[in-house]
Amino acid sequence: MDQFKKYFESNKYVWNQRTIHHKDSAFYDLNGFKAGKSVLSPIEIEEIGDVKGKSLLHLQCHFGMDSLDWARRGASVTGVDISDAAIKEAVQLNDELALNAKFVCCNVYDTSRFVEEQFDIVFSSYGTIGWLPDLKPWAKMISERLKKGGFFYLAEFHPVVWMFDNDFTHIAYSYENRELIITENEGTYTNRDADIKGKEYSWNHSLGEVINSLIEADLNICFLNEYMYSPYPCFKNVIEVEKRKWHIKGLEGKIPMVYSLKAIKK
Repeated sequence: MDQFKKYFESNKYVWNQRTIHHKDSAFYDLNGFKAGKSVLSPIEIEEIGDVKGKSLLHLQCHFGMDSLDWARRGASVTGVDISDAAIKEAVQLNDELALNAKFVCCNVYDTSRFVEEQFDIVFSSYGTIGWLPDLKPWAKMISERLKKGGFFYLAEFHPVVWMFDNDFTHIAYSYENRELIITENEGTYTNRDADIKGKEYSWNHSLGEVINSLIEADLNICFLNEYMYSPYPCFKNVIEVEKRKWHIKGLEGKIPMVYSLKAIKK
């Protein structure tokens, strides 16, 4: 992964800046979470089910709100993220809420170097795999960190969404992982006017690439579900058609916005 190091470092720099804005934003509603509000979407809550007494590894956990939501539900949680600013906030939030989650700062590819435990569940959600150039080592790491019979669960924005430009006026990128996508930052999804500077680098991954990388890592696919809405208003030009179901204005019900999958380790 040495050839991608400069991209990872640039993305880390941007996410460190985003953390400062995200933790105090209305989008994340940290005060509401501290008061007991759940931040998980109904999609993953229903599809993962009861986690009480289970061990759970949360990949690319940002500043830990989803991780700690699972901890509140009875899971023994470890979260990993590349952003040291995000991990610092996650640790502080865990301590403030008197929960027992652990947090590790590392590139997700290096998780097995820093986390030796195997888990009942490995979890990743919403805007994570697009920061990864190659899914094969990612899937291999997931398999390494799962107990036999444990499962990986992914809820992610659909690759069709990432084909569009930021304003959803035209197709700008390939559906397949054919190109490095370079973006000059203009704020962040919680505040479009936030003073965040730096280039970010991402890659689009087709459903076939995701599924085949997991199969090659000896994981059995249980289901693949697609949703025509986003549970979060994190894109431009969105409209809330139903409660917590946002669509792109003008494309309501026409493009898939989210997918989820579950895969069990053999």
